[in-house]
This record gives sequence, C-alpha cells and structure tokens, in this order.
Amino acid sequence: MLGKLLKKEWALCMHPAAWIMLGLSTLILIPNYPYGVSFFYVMLGIFFISMGARENHDVMFTMTLPIGKREVVTARILFAVELELISLLLSACMILLHGKLLNAPNGAGMDANLALLGEGFILYGVFHLLFFPAHFRDVSRIGLPFVAASIAVFVLITLDVVLSYALPFWRDVLDTPDPSNGKTKLVFLLVGAAFYAFSTLLSLHLSQKRFLKLDIR
Repeated sequence: MLGKLLKKEWALCMHPAAWIMLGLSTLILIPNYPYGVSFFYVMLGIFFISMGARENHDVMFTMTLPIGKREVVTARILFAVELELISLLLSACMILLHGKLLNAPNGAGMDANLALLGEGFILYGVFHLLFFPAHFRDVSRIGLPFVAASIAVFVLITLDVVLSYALPFWRDVLDTPDPSNGKTKLVFLLVGAAFYAFSTLLSLHLSQKRFLKLDIR
C-alpha cells in the first residue's frame, strides 16, 4: 500500500516547480557561490508540493482510501526523502563536473566536494525536524513551519561561510578541493547521512503523533 501511496504522491502532488528546483543542483557549477543554497531550493520545491496538496485537499482525498493516518504522513515524508536523495545524486554529478571544468576553490563557503554532500544531508535533516512536525500539527499551516525551517537552514548556510574562513579544521581540511583529505570528508559525509536518517525518523514519529490528534473535517 505504501508503494501505491508514493505513486499517488508522484502522480498527483508533484509540483512543476519542484522539477525546476531539482535542476538547480547546477548552481554548484557557479564559481564562488554558497552551494548550500542549492539544497534549499529543493526544500522550496517540497513547500510548493505541500501547498498544492493543501489547495487540492489531498489529505481529505487520501483519508478516503483504506489506510491509516500514519500512512498518510509516511508517504509524504518518504516522497520528500526521494526528492532529496535525487538532488544529492545530481549534486554528486555536479561536483564531479565542477572538478573537471573548474577545479577552483570556492570563496563563498564549502567547496564542491564530498563534504558538501554531508552538509546537504545535515540541512535536509534540520528541515525535516522543523517543517514536517509543525505542518502535520495542522495541515492547513504551511507558511510558518516553512519560514521557521528556512531561517534555521540559512543560519547553517551562513555559518558554513563563516567557518570556511574562521575555523582552521573547516577551512584547511573540509573546505578543500577533492581528493585532498578524502577520508576525513568521507567521515563527515557519513556523519551527515547518519544525522539525516535519525532526524528523518524522529520527524516521522513526531509528525505521525501530531497528525493522529488532528481532527480532519
């Protein structure tokens, strides 16, 4: 049933703007650009998906199907996870292309390298924790949860830029072109992925708990 719900998400909830946001992984090819912003655009696509679902009364429709309320939440969050993993795969391709075409350090935050993917996992994890539990407390509320999540994400992106100048470990180890310090960057990537998995599971639990209390009329 969950597989069918995910097909429904792709068929009925996927917003045209979200496709464009996925394509903005190409921002990684721009010299001296805060590459973390490319992940934010995917979050913006998820916002458009949630807004379109609200306007089309998607939750009301989904609740008429022979499923429980937990599955409604699970399908939406897994749909977001699929989009985010696609964006990370595209970002990995752009990082490889950046290394071949430009091979220059980034003056506006993390270089296009393995550690950038770890940063993407962390940004998505923070977004999950702040957006989905607040949204599923009341599915008609999308703006404020997204604003809160966006502020936190941009604080982290700004912090990345600051650390790339102020913190020696960040500047001299993580914020360097590949393949230098490859093992350390790989560890950072794995830590970011672990945080993403933990925060997504926690977000799912909190979102389900709050949605179960919501009276859908």
